[in-house]
This record gives sequence, structure tokens and C-alpha cells, in this order.
Amino acid sequence: MKIRPLLLVCLPALMWAQGRGGPQNREADVNPVSFDRILNANKEPQNWLSYSGGTMSDRYSELKQITPENAKDLTLKWVFQARTLDKEEVTPLVVDGVMYTVQSPNDVVALDAATGKQIWIYQHTPAKGTTNPCCGNLTRGVAILGDKIFLATLDAQVIAINARTGKEVWKTQAGDYTQQYSMTHAPLVVKDKVIAGVAGGEHGIRGYICAFDANTGKEVWRFDTVPGPGEPGNETWLGPDGKPNDSWMHGGAPVWVTGSYDPDTNLTYWGTGNAGPDWDGDARLGDNLYSSSVVALEVDTGKLKWYYQFSPHNEFDWDATQVPVLADINFKGNPRKVMLWANRNGMFYVLDRTTGQFLLGKPFTKVNWATGFDERGRPMLDPKVKPTKEGTLVYPGNQGGTNWYNPSFSPSTGLFYIPTWENSSSVYVKGDAPPEFHAGQSFSGPFPRNQKTDDDLFSSVIAVDPNTGERKWTHRLSAPNTEAGILTTASNVLFSGGRDGAFYALDARTGDLLWDTNLGPSVSAGPMTYEVSGKQYVSIQCGSGLYTFALR
Repeated sequence: MKIRPLLLVCLPALMWAQGRGGPQNREADVNPVSFDRILNANKEPQNWLSYSGGTMSDRYSELKQITPENAKDLTLKWVFQARTLDKEEVTPLVVDGVMYTVQSPNDVVALDAATGKQIWIYQHTPAKGTTNPCCGNLTRGVAILGDKIFLATLDAQVIAINARTGKEVWKTQAGDYTQQYSMTHAPLVVKDKVIAGVAGGEHGIRGYICAFDANTGKEVWRFDTVPGPGEPGNETWLGPDGKPNDSWMHGGAPVWVTGSYDPDTNLTYWGTGNAGPDWDGDARLGDNLYSSSVVALEVDTGKLKWYYQFSPHNEFDWDATQVPVLADINFKGNPRKVMLWANRNGMFYVLDRTTGQFLLGKPFTKVNWATGFDERGRPMLDPKVKPTKEGTLVYPGNQGGTNWYNPSFSPSTGLFYIPTWENSSSVYVKGDAPPEFHAGQSFSGPFPRNQKTDDDLFSSVIAVDPNTGERKWTHRLSAPNTEAGILTTASNVLFSGGRDGAFYALDARTGDLLWDTNLGPSVSAGPMTYEVSGKQYVSIQCGSGLYTFALR
């Protein structure tokens, strides 16, 4: 891939905006955002009203100004430079010409979406003693409803902020940060509720998902992703002797990527993370529900409607915290309401989102841990592929065939797009004894190691047919790994990025490169698009900068 230098291409049009220390707060001119607007986000594609663009989470925009023919004319319009060295993985919102983004770890910033100029900033410093939650001091985004912006923080608080002024409206403590509970994802707004889950799976937490009243901050319901005694699923947490034990108390199953909502079923869907400890399950025998699963919850009550476990008794750290993508498609000749899922374990899945029925499962990258699926959709594990004292080579590797970065589904092409790690592997090693839980310490087991193989290790964007799981095309990236999400548009343009700083546009029908530039640091977020005064923009977070492009 030819990478054009950013500054030489874009400097004439460049406008810089800055973070902390910018202009004094002023009011943002936005209309209240009703839930009906969020449900019908596709009818106002000039805005980006939720983390994944809409509650179905397909990361697809109806905007068409940028096309395969003119994408080569994209140029940089402005950059917002955050005043922080922390990692940034944010997807912003745009409402009526105002952009809402996060300056890591927990500052919310309102910007003029056409120029990048700061309107207001809300600053939140996590409480002293808040632990780095595994993978960076960051928050991936915010939510909006009415006149409020909602933030979930590293010290496990949910905060409502006035969208016009940046002033705090209410604050609720959702977890005990001194026990390693944290929040790192954008909340999901459904009806009059703000839904969010807790991270901290590497520290022995017991995961849960909460709903809060959007007006008051009061907790409405809570669903434990690790069931306790007497709850269905607790029998899947067993000791080394095969009898029930207390492993559920620190069972993990965290939530650190935003879920989805289907108004037809009134269900909200959330992916859960690894069981604890990550890489040694000898003290937690059984399937370990509901870790490495998707759970479908009734929005009004939080009750479990159905679940599907992608990786039972997982010892490979394969969180199922990918984005649940909801779509209405013709599946094998019949209309079907489905959930499309590219899992960290290297498998692509199609589930019926109404019932949870398994419809299709197929590897999308190199896999050796399972030989297939039984008639119920349970993976058939290869008994030889598990952690051992000598070490076992497992495909995909610890980072997975993909990870948290968002895929996209395009109704225009009918294809599902996955940011993929190709031929990755890790060697999993088991210690002499299972790790013991100690408050405040890591609870994981021996870290997997790399082993040189003859595999061609690279990253790619792939297009998959949901009816068959077959690849339609592969676009190989320059970097050997990736952390960037994917955006598709009605004009058949696909945007994504790479760990080498590349940001590019592809033809969503063929995978052909249309345009590219280089932003320097790793691109570790999902692109989004919006329109102001008749001009379409595309924004992407890279390093500590938020870069926004449009046609010349």
C-alpha cells in the first residue's frame, strides 16, 4: 500500500483545535435528542447519534457525498489535539453541528463539528487509587438523550452532563473502584435508561450490566454476568473436584464494549469478557457462564431472555466483547432477524436475534482450537489444544482473530466487514497451580508467549457473506496487526485504519484502495461520518489527535 505523507497532502486546509486550556466554555446550539431520533438515526445521517451510529450497531451511514470516484480528493480539514498522553480509542457523537468527544481519560469536550473549535469542556479526574484497567486509561465514547450527555468513568461512575453548557447534572457511583471495578465504554441509551457495564476482568471482579434512570441517575436494574448460588448458570462454576465452589465470586465476564438494542424484540444485547483467571481454568471447571458470551436482556427489567456462549470454559482470554451487529437479511432464502458476530476466537457467527438460535459458525481466520459445531451450535473443542506446562500453540493468538474494534454491515452490498488478524498464534502455558485471588493484584495465570512460526502474519479488512461465512474479498494492510474499526456508507465507500498510522478508503464492493494517508501514530478507534452545511466529513481518532477530513 502506498502511504502518502499527511502534512504534505493536507496542510493548506488544516485548522488546529486544542484541548485542555482552550477557550472559555460557551453554550452549544443543539436541539434535545429524543429516543425516537436515536431509533431513526438513519433518517438524519448528517448526525451520528450513538457510539455505533444507531442502536443496531451496523456502523453504516446513508451519506453519499464521498464516493468511490471522488474519495481521492479527500483532504484534512481540522485536528483536535487532546492535552494528554493517554491512549485514545474514542468514536465521537455529532448532533446538529456539535461534536462530543472524550479527552482521555474522562474529560468530555464539545466542538464545532465544522471547524474543531472547542465550545466547552467537562473535566473529570478519576478518584485517587483508580487502577489502570488492563489496556489504557481511556473511555471509548459518550451517549446522548434529551439535553444530557452520559459518561461512564474509570472510577466506575456514570455522569450526566448538560449537552448545551457542559455542566454536571447528576453523578452515580456504579461500582467500587478500590476493588478494581472500572468503566471504559460508551453507555447505550434505550428509552429512558442509560445502560453500562463494568470492566476489570484481569483483577478478579464479578461482572455486571446496569441500567440507570436518565433523568435521576438512580439504578433501575442490574444483571450479573456471573450468576451466584441459586441463579441459573451458577452450576457451571465448579472446583477442581467437580463440585460447586466460590470461583464465581471472582469470575470476571466484564463488559467493556457498547451493546446494541432491537426495538422489534425490546432486547438489548451485550458481549461479555473472559472468565477469571484468564489463562488457567483448573480452579473454575465447567462452562463458566456467562463469560465469553452474548446475553440478550429485556430492556425494561434486565431479565435474561437468552444467551449464546462462544467459548465455553475459555482459557485463551478470548473476550466476546465485540459489537453485536443487528441486521435484517435474507438468510438462506428466508427473511431473518439476525445478529452478525466476528468473535475474538476466530469464528464468524450468525444467530437469530429473537431466540438466540445458532444459524451459522465458520472460521474467518486460522483456527485450531475447535473442529466444528454440534447441532445446537456448541463448539466441538480439540482436546489437544489447551494450555499445558510444556506450552501449546493455539490459533488464533491471545489478541484473537479480531478484538474489540468494530466491524460494519452494509445493507447496500449485503456484506459484513471484519478487521482481522491473519494467522496469529500464541503459546499457552499452565503453571504448577492455579492462581489464587488477592485483592488489588492481577488474577490471570501465566501470560501466553509468542513463538516464531512459518505463518504469514498480517492484518487485513475482509468482506464476508453472512449467508455462507465465505470471504468475498481481502484487503491486506501494511501493518502486521490492527486496532481500527470499520465504517461503510451508502455510496459503497469503506473507511478504516492501521497500527502503522494509515487511514484509508476502500471500495466496499471490491476492497480496492481508493485513497490513503498516514497520520503517524496507531489508528485505534472506529471512523464515523457526518454532515454540516451540506458538506460530508469523516473523523478518526489517532494517537492523541482527532482528525477530520472532507472533499476539497
